[in-house]
Amino acid sequence: MICLLKTLGGTVTEYLFIDATPMAVCHNLREKRHKVFKGLAKKGKTSTGWFFGFKLHFIFNTYGEIVRMQITGGNIDDRSPVMTLVKDISAKLIGDKGYISKKLSAELFNQNVTLITKIKKKMKNCLMDMTDKMMLMKRSFIETIFSSIKLLGTLIHHRHRSPVNAFTHLFAGLISYQTRDDKPSLDQLLKLNP
Repeated sequence: MICLLKTLGGTVTEYLFIDATPMAVCHNLREKRHKVFKGLAKKGKTSTGWFFGFKLHFIFNTYGEIVRMQITGGNIDDRSPVMTLVKDISAKLIGDKGYISKKLSAELFNQNVTLITKIKKKMKNCLMDMTDKMMLMKRSFIETIFSSIKLLGTLIHHRHRSPVNAFTHLFAGLISYQTRDDKPSLDQLLKLNP
């Protein structure tokens, strides 16, 4: 299934979107008693609160296709797997404020990848190409993709009996998403909101 998912990987476009989403394996109240993912799942925090499980790190292209993906424990910082995800890629990478880092930006720049994010309150404003600014304004497009994947019932499932079963379920759902013809696409959004 992993090989099939890799062969269905999307093409690299000029602009790519990066983000992570949680995959909780149980309710927070059952975290101490949970045995199926003992030693694998970790407690992490997102903007919506605490969870126990894994983080799925994705890079999507403008057609809504998964270009790269990595699974980490829930406690891993979003910036940690970025260099692995962008290996052999040259593009403009659009992310949220969680990816802001001078060190990461410099490493990406050395690999011909430009990281584009909004700035935090006390950061100096910098000039940005108008096209880059317009694409940054469309960053919420990635949330549309996550909603679409979650509607397949792939990420929210708290009753797995084994890790193999859980990851098989996850990869089957992602393969199903990749083969869909009605994936959210930035071209569709631009037509709706010129």
